Amino acid sequence: MDFKKILYTIGLSLLFFNASAQQALLDQAEKEYNNYAYADAIAIYEKLVAKGFEDQKMFQRLGNAYYFNADLAKASIWYDRLFAISAQQEPEYLYRYAQSLKAAGDYVKADKMLEEFNKKSSADTRGILFAGNRNYLEQIKGNSGRFAIYPAGVNSESSDFGSAFLGNSLVFSSARQIENKEGKTFKWTNKSFTNLYIAPINADGSTGSPLLLNKEINSKFNESTPVFTKDGKTMYFTRNNYLDGKRGKDGQNITLLKLYKASFIDGNWTNITELPFNSDEYSTAHPALSVDEKKLYFASDMPGTFGQSDLFSVLINPDGSYGRPENLGAQINTEGRETFPFISADNQLYFATDGRPGLGGLDIVVAEMMQDGTYGQVQNVGEPVNTRSDDFAFIINSVTRKGYFSSNRKGGAGSDDIYGFTETRQLVCERTLTGTVTDNKTGAVIAGAVLTLVDEDNREVAKVQTADDGSYSFTCSCNKKYTVRAEKKQYPPKENTVVIAIAAENKLDLKLEKPVIALLENPEIKGVKVGTDLAKTLNISMIYFDLGKWNITDKAAAELNKILAVMEEYPSMKIDIRSHTDSRSSAQSNMILSDKRAKSIVSWLTSKGIDADRLKGKGYGESKLLNRCKDGVKCSEEEHLKNRRSEFVISSM
Repeated sequence: MDFKKILYTIGLSLLFFNASAQQALLDQAEKEYNNYAYADAIAIYEKLVAKGFEDQKMFQRLGNAYYFNADLAKASIWYDRLFAISAQQEPEYLYRYAQSLKAAGDYVKADKMLEEFNKKSSADTRGILFAGNRNYLEQIKGNSGRFAIYPAGVNSESSDFGSAFLGNSLVFSSARQIENKEGKTFKWTNKSFTNLYIAPINADGSTGSPLLLNKEINSKFNESTPVFTKDGKTMYFTRNNYLDGKRGKDGQNITLLKLYKASFIDGNWTNITELPFNSDEYSTAHPALSVDEKKLYFASDMPGTFGQSDLFSVLINPDGSYGRPENLGAQINTEGRETFPFISADNQLYFATDGRPGLGGLDIVVAEMMQDGTYGQVQNVGEPVNTRSDDFAFIINSVTRKGYFSSNRKGGAGSDDIYGFTETRQLVCERTLTGTVTDNKTGAVIAGAVLTLVDEDNREVAKVQTADDGSYSFTCSCNKKYTVRAEKKQYPPKENTVVIAIAAENKLDLKLEKPVIALLENPEIKGVKVGTDLAKTLNISMIYFDLGKWNITDKAAAELNKILAVMEEYPSMKIDIRSHTDSRSSAQSNMILSDKRAKSIVSWLTSKGIDADRLKGKGYGESKLLNRCKDGVKCSEEEHLKNRRSEFVISSM
C-alpha cells in the first residue's frame, strides 16, 4: 500500500473540505449582509477571520457592518485591515474610515484620509467642506461648553432614543423587552424592536417611570421619533412599513420606514394613517413640525436625495392634504447622512449629520431658518452634546433652554441613551478679526493707532488701540461685512473692508502712509513761508462738496488730512482758509455757500485736534474769479472748475 498516496489524498480531501466549508460560511455571511442582518453577518465573518481567512471584500463588509450598526470604533479595526491589504479603495471607504478613526480618537490620521477623499471626489460636498474648514476642531471647541448634561432617567439596558415633548411629558422610543413583541428581534441589530413610551417630566426636571404610549400605536415592528402638534391632538411618528396587519416590502424584500399620523381621541391615540408621499421603495422617517405647524420636515432617501439621507419638507394644507416634498437643498444636505430634524420655537433647525466636519459619527448641528426660506450658517453645537460617537435627536424648549438628545456614547446604560440638558449659553457665531498696523514706507509697526470697527449700516461697533507690536483684534459676527478704519496722528486715516468667514482665519493688516511728510522732506516744500498756499504746494485737489452742500465728504476728508498732517508737524503754523465758487447761481447765494464751506473745513480740522485760534475761515463766493467766466459769459465746465477752489494760505509760522 502506498501510504504517501493515501496521505496525499487525505490532505487534498481536507483542503477541499475546508475550502467548501469556508465558501459556505462566506455565502451565508453575504446573504445575511445583503439582507441587512449585520449582527449575524459580523458573527460569521469574524469566525472566518479567527480561522485565518483574509479577504479584501470581507474586510469591507466587516467594516461596513459595524459602521452601519453605529459601532465606529470597531469599524476602524476592520477598515485598518482593509487598507493594510490595499490603500486603493473607493472614495466612500476613505470617508467611512476617516469617520471611524475619529471615533477611535485619531483625528490626525482621519484628516489625512479626508484629504485623500477630497482628491478622489473633488465635487463631493463633504470633501469641499473639510478642505475649506481645516481648523474645524478649533471652531467646535469655541462652540463647546454651553450645556450641562445628565442622563434623562428613562434609560434601560436596551436602546432608548428619539424623544419628543408632549405637554409636561416626554415621549421616546425604546427597545426594552416587552411581551407584545412576541420575542422577535430586529435583524439589523439582533435587538428587540422599538416601542413608544411616555414618562412625566417633574418640576425639578427629573422624569417619572415610563409607560407604553398605547397598544394601537405600538405594533410588532419598530415605532420611533414622534412629534406632536401644540394642542396635543395630532401625532406624526415613524414606523416600519406596517399597517392594519399588512407588512410592505421593497423590491429586495426589505421592510423600510414610513411616516404615520395618529389622532388623540377619548384618551387614546387612534385613526392611524400613513402619509401619502410614503413609498415601499424608500424610507421616510423622523418627523418635525415648523413653528406654525404648516410644514412637516423629515429625513428620507427618496429620489432627489443628495446623499445617503437628506432632509425634506412638505406643506400641510388647510384641508389636511399634503404638498409635494421638497429637498432642503445644498445649504443643509450633503452626500452623507442628514437626519433627525427638529425646529425650535425660535426658528432654529437642529439636525444630525455625518457629512460635515465633526467629532465623529453623527454630530448635532444647527442653522437659523431665515424668513426668505434660506438658512444661516450650519454650526456644530460642540461638546459635551457632541462626542466621537453618534449624537442625534436633539430637542429644546426655547424658553427654558432645557431639552434632550440621544447618544450611543460610552458610559450609558444601553446602546443608545437619552440625555437631558440645560443650555447655559446660547450659540452666537463669532470669530476674531486680527491684524497689524504698519508704516507703508518703513514697515515699522505703529503702536497706539486707533482702530474703529464699523458695520454695514455704518454703525460703530467697537474701538481699540494697537498694542506695542502694532497688533489689534475685534470680535465679529460670522458672515458679516465690516469696515476697519485706522487713525494715527501724522497719518491720513486708512479704511479696508472685510467679510468675516466662519471657516477660515480672519486677518486684515493695514498700512498707513505719510504722503505729506514725504513732501515736506523735499527742499522745495521746506521753503514754505507766510503767504504760501498749501493747496498748491501740496498739490491738493479742490475740496469736493456735493452740489449746494457744505458737509465734508469722504473725498474732501482725504484731501484735508494732508493739511491736518502739516499742521500737526508744525504746531505753531496758522492758516487762512478761503473758499471760492464759480459764477453760476446768484452772487449772494454763492457768498453764503462758500462761507459755510470754509467754516465747515475749520470745524473739521478742530474736530481732529487743531486749536481754533490757529484757523480762520471765510467764503469769497464768486468775487475772486481766476478767469473770464463771469455772469453771462459762456464757459466750459473745465473753465468753471478752476474758479471752484479752496485755498489754505499760511498766515503765520
